[in-house]
Amino acid sequence: MNIILFEKHELTESALGVLLQPRDKRTIHLLKVLRKKRGDCFDAGVLEGNWGKGRIETITPEGSLVCSLELHQAPLPRSPISLGVGFPRPIQLKRLLRDLATFGVEKVDLMGTELGEPSYRNTTVLTDGGAREALIQGAIQARDTVIPLVQDYPSLTKWLEERPWRDRNPLLIAADNLRPQGTFAQLNPTNQPLLIAIGSERGWSDRERDSLEAAGFCRLSLGNRALRTDTACVAAVVLALEKIGNLGYT
Repeated sequence: MNIILFEKHELTESALGVLLQPRDKRTIHLLKVLRKKRGDCFDAGVLEGNWGKGRIETITPEGSLVCSLELHQAPLPRSPISLGVGFPRPIQLKRLLRDLATFGVEKVDLMGTELGEPSYRNTTVLTDGGAREALIQGAIQARDTVIPLVQDYPSLTKWLEERPWRDRNPLLIAADNLRPQGTFAQLNPTNQPLLIAIGSERGWSDRERDSLEAAGFCRLSLGNRALRTDTACVAAVVLALEKIGNLGYT
């Protein structure tokens, strides 16, 4: 863990400080992995809030930790990218959400597509806490405190009808290696946020390509190889961040 994250409700559970139980994975990480002792500090943050330093004030005989927090740093700036993604294999979904959270993307819309496997949307990851856990893991990796918003749509058609991006006025891009109108290499630096649509592993149907084009999406190629959905998402985000000048060190 590159940062120890706390839920907001945990800040009020103890008048003495933030309490971590002995079997909490954060306690185990601090004591067993980082080998922290009473008085030691660590990077800490509140989910959807500030970050800074935590300090172990007490280690109880039972192995609980009482920690104080000094959190004055604002969350990391968000990457100006959102994604609309054809629902991937359930085994890929957690990994995909974790990696996109690590990149700090603003939003991830999952949707059914004509060439995608309909049964993939039956996964319980979005309802049993698995998706949120994966997003938090990604934030921890990046020393971040904010996770992307995730929403689910039954189809690309429904997503295009609702246009949930309309208030942000992003540059609209659809990854497409079969009928591209250009490549990601042609992206130029811009202050405009990006929305990248990526299909299932079988890509877009011709009807979906026409619908995306009618909705204002420009189809850009990621190369001549067929990529897994999660690989395509990561590749598209990295290429986009590089082309719009958001990979510089700050």
